[in-house]
Amino acid sequence: MATVMKHRKVKIVVLEQGEEIGTHCRAGDIAILSDAAGWWIKFVGADGQVDCYGIPYASYNEALWSAKAAAEFGT
Repeated sequence: MATVMKHRKVKIVVLEQGEEIGTHCRAGDIAILSDAAGWWIKFVGADGQVDCYGIPYASYNEALWSAKAAAEFGT
């Protein structure tokens, strides 16, 4: 089940394996998910578009800190 937290009024959603961004996130949300390459930060746009940084983070904590930093400056 997805874990949801708020930082500076931005919803950060940590998805488990197999969970879809579109099911749990809306425009302005930040999704964190992992795969074999690492932990990804995904930004959800107004029309459901998803954008992300080009490389994954090595750990959950690094991804979370990055998501919180993005929330600080606005997504």
